[in-house]
Order: sequence, then C-alpha cells, then structure tokens
Amino acid sequence: SIVLVDIRLPSEWRQTGVGVNAHAITMHQSIYKFVDQLKKAGGDKRPIALICAEGVRSSAMQRMLKQYGFKGIIDVSEGMVGSKAGSGWIKSGLPVKAYNPEQAQINQ
Repeated sequence: SIVLVDIRLPSEWRQTGVGVNAHAITMHQSIYKFVDQLKKAGGDKRPIALICAEGVRSSAMQRMLKQYGFKGIIDVSEGMVGSKAGSGWIKSGLPVKAYNPEQAQINQ
C-alpha cells in the first residue's frame, strides 16, 4: 500500500480535484510542516507517491525528502494534467474526487 500525496496548491486542487485516496498536502509551506503532515498520513511507514501537475515539483520534492531520510519515494512523473512522460492522471481516466478543504492536511 502506497501513500499518494498531491503536493500542489489548494487552487489547483479546486480546479481539477485530487486523486481518490490521495492526501492533499501542499508543498508550498515550510518543509518541517510538510514532513510532519506526511508522517501523519503514514508516509514514514509506507512508500510515498508524490503527484503535482506535470511532474516537475514532485521530482524536486522527491529529491528533498530523500535528504530528510525518506526512502521509497515515487515520483508520479506524468502528474495530474500530463507531461512529456505521459497523459497524466486525469486524461488516463484515473479516479478523481472534488477537493474538500476540510479533508486537506494543510489549508492555505
């Protein structure tokens, strides 16, 4: 079982929704708060898959989390909307739910 974490901005979550079962934890906060929320989501016990819009931010966050001792970090390089790596979560028809600010780990 993998912890799927959508690291985009809340405005992006509102625009496209988030993957079903994904944790909405924005990377746009202090790294310490981000790591704390990631651990609360179970990311210190299971592999983590990071997703952003096009795979750029998730790749950068993957490298950063390795510096903080996390292992088994997976970069969903296609992102939610697609990239040169592929068509993306939404166009691939993977399940999406509407963003609910009350369910987000960190609200901006």
